[in-house]
This record gives sequence, structure tokens and C-alpha cells, in this order.
Amino acid sequence: MNINLVFKFLKAFLGSFYDKGIGSIFWGFLHIFYNEGYRDAFVNYTDQFGAGEWAVAIIFIILIVAALVAIVWLIVFGIMKLIRINKNAVLPQDLVEECANLKKQIIKMSAEKDRILGMKVSDIGNYTGEEGEEGEEGASEEAVKAGESRFYKLTEIDQIYENYVPPVYDDEITLPELCDRFRLFACSRRKLFYDIRIIRLFIAGMSTTRLMILQGISGTGKTSLAHCMGLFLNNPTTIASVQPSWRDRTELFGYFNEFTKRFNETEVLKKMYEATWNKNIYITVLDEMNIARVEYYFAEMLSILEMPSRDEWVVDLVPSGWPNDPKHIDKGRFRLPQNMWFIGTANNDDSTFAISDKVYDRAMPININSKGVPFEAPETDGVYISFEHLEDMFHKAMEENKVSQENLDKIDMLDDYVIEHFRLAFGNRIVKQLKEFVPAYIACGGTELDGLDYVLCNKILRKFESLNLSYIRDEIDGLILYLSEQFGEDAMGECKDYLQRLKKLF
Repeated sequence: MNINLVFKFLKAFLGSFYDKGIGSIFWGFLHIFYNEGYRDAFVNYTDQFGAGEWAVAIIFIILIVAALVAIVWLIVFGIMKLIRINKNAVLPQDLVEECANLKKQIIKMSAEKDRILGMKVSDIGNYTGEEGEEGEEGASEEAVKAGESRFYKLTEIDQIYENYVPPVYDDEITLPELCDRFRLFACSRRKLFYDIRIIRLFIAGMSTTRLMILQGISGTGKTSLAHCMGLFLNNPTTIASVQPSWRDRTELFGYFNEFTKRFNETEVLKKMYEATWNKNIYITVLDEMNIARVEYYFAEMLSILEMPSRDEWVVDLVPSGWPNDPKHIDKGRFRLPQNMWFIGTANNDDSTFAISDKVYDRAMPININSKGVPFEAPETDGVYISFEHLEDMFHKAMEENKVSQENLDKIDMLDDYVIEHFRLAFGNRIVKQLKEFVPAYIACGGTELDGLDYVLCNKILRKFESLNLSYIRDEIDGLILYLSEQFGEDAMGECKDYLQRLKKLF
């Protein structure tokens, strides 16, 4: 092969590439800033420049200089960026060495943790230095010999109530008197103003279930209502502030610490245990209950309180019993008190979770969406009422104020109508609650239709929110008309207002 031929061919090819390609671009770019045409223009025409021409010329000069400075700055910035990238580049070998160092630190920390735990265990007597196999039985025997209880707070309650003398209960008070006196007490002692209907709903809700939900806009006195009721009954309300981290039953009851061999009781469990010693009415508030998922931390309670027999209201606190356990804990099992009600307060906003149907079906919601109107009230004292007398009043109300058969038949027909048009059913639980709530509401001073209206709206029509409202919108007018035909034009006002609000959503 002729070397000279190849050399000349490559020279021609690369020369053309430079002259017509990169070279042309480079020299063309350079001529933007260094061009004899600029000098010729100034030499030949400056004697004809006026003020306007000089202004334009100066602007062009500034633009050319600014462009040149910008290009130089970009080149310098790019070079510095490349230097930094290369300087900070992590080689694979560096990563391997860093991972090895981290593993060494983890091993060292794990060994330190095991050493600390070993020291703690030896201190509490779970294991001895020479006889390291005593285990839980050895720890429990030592605790029993020392006379210590693993339930410190509950054992204190046993000691406090050892010589307990119950108060004199007012067993003559009636439900209407109870509602009126509480309203006057709240006004005169706490400057809280509640509509009498809210109080009737609250008391009637207590006859229906051990779990109530006070819901509505913030600042309407939901927590204050439950707190004031405890003061009125001369038994302060326990307020448990729900936290977003609540996920299981330990938030309510506490937990057994395997290292210290003690049970960390909560204030809620302490009050539950105290309630087993007397006949007072106890109220526990789950404040901001839906800031965590209710069906998580309250799941076991929902199931237990649903049991038909109160003998089945039992929760396992620990797997086995110790001889020095509190008196009302049998073999690690604790029977829930019959005289405690749980009141959850709920706000519906972006910071909370929606309360599921499972919870709503088992609870009685009370809506508080408006502030009370101030009024004057005489100084009114609290009362001592036993839960037995309260339940006797509820049973008496069910016997004297049974829901009429006519309205029960209308409820059955309404159930069929809702199934046909909305694919929803009432369920036996809601019908049972209706038969317990309405008689108590009547006994407190309300009417049967108002009680039915409230239950239907808050236990049944509330479920419509889970449906696709755009598809049922045309059916809502038919349901409003059906309610008027069955119960009258002026009846079921709360249900009708709620349905009208649903229509406005679309």
C-alpha cells in the first residue's frame, strides 16, 4: 500500500473537516467579537453620527462585551464544575471500605448493647452470675417473697378501697330531672351552655352503648361536655389524649415489661380497676380519638363490649397469675367494669382519619355543631348516682316508652326501600340500638319521632357518604318524598336536611 497516498487522503479529509466544520464554527464565532467591519463602520461613519447613532453604537459595544464576558464565565464555571465532580467522585473501592467500617461499628454497638442488657438482667435477679438459668419463675418467686406486686398502681387501689365507705346515692332522681339539673350545673358552675336536646341525646346514648362519639366542629364544647358530666356526678372524668402513634391495645391497658417483671399500667386501666370497687358512674374520654385509627387501638374493646353477656367482658392482661396480683385480677384476666362509659371526641379535618363503619355501627354518635346560647341558671350542685339506678331508669324507660308497632313497621318498609334504591341495609344491631335509644330519649323529655329521626339520620343515612353520590343524587328526592309520606310533612326534619345537604355536594 502506498503510504503517501493514505497520508494525503487523510490530510484532505481532516483538513476539509476542520476548514468547513469545526474551524468554520470557531473562526465564525471569533469574528463576532473581532471583526474589521466594526472598525470600518466607525472610521467611515463616525463623522456623520448624531446623538441617536452614538447611543445605538454604545449599546452594541456593551452587548458584545457582555456576551464575551458571559462566555468566558461559562467556560471557567464548567471547568471548575468538572474539577469538583472529579474530586468528589467516589470510587467503588471507597464504597467497599466505607461499608466495612460501618459493619465494624454495628458489631461493636451490638456487643455494647448486649453487655448493658446483661447488666440490667443481673441487677433485677432474672439471672444470677453463677446460676444463669432461673428465668421468669425465679423472678416471680423473688418478687412474691419480697411482697412486691407487678401491678403497682392497681395494688394501690386495693389498699385505698380496703375500708371504703360508699356515698349516699340519690336513687329518687328521674331522667328528666337528671337532664335539667346537669344543664343548670354546667351553666352555673362551669359557664357552659348546652341545649337541652344535646343533653337528652347524651343520656339516651348512654342507655344504648358503652361507646359514644361526640363529633362536630372544633370549639363547640365536646370534651367539656364529658368533663363536666364527671364533675356533676362527683367522679372526675379521665381524659386520655389519643396520639397519632396509637396502634394497639397497649395504649389503653399498658404492657408487661419482661426485664423489670412489672406491668406498666395506664391511667385508663387504673380507672377501670377502680370502677370495679364501687357503684359510681365512670366516664373516660378518648380525646381526638380519630387522630389515630380507632379500629386499631380500640379493636379488642369493640369486640368485648359487643358480647351479649357482661360475664364475657374479660380481657387478658398477662398470661398467668401470681399470688400477689391485685384482688380483681384472676389468673391474669381482668373483667371490664359495667359502670364505665367511653366518650370519644372527633374532629373531621385533614389531620384525622375517617372513622370506619365498624366503629360507627357499635357507637352512638352525638353531633355538636353549634355553640349554646347563654342563659341564667341558679347555683346547682352535683349529684351522687349509682350506675345501678341509672340502668334501672333505662330499663323502666324501655318498658314504658316502647317504640310503637306502627313506627316499627314503617322502619321495616323504609329498610326495604333503602335496599331497593341504594343497596344498603339497616342490620339487626341498628334496630336493637333504636329500640333502646328512643325509649330513653322519650323518658328524658323528647318525642318518639324526634328520636327515630336522629337514629335514622346518624346511623343509617350517614352510610350514604360512602356511596357514589353522583349516581344516587336522583334517588334522594324520592327518599325525601317517601319519608314525608310515611311520617308526615313536618316530621323527620333532620333526615331531610341531611339529604338536602348531600344533594348540594353535586
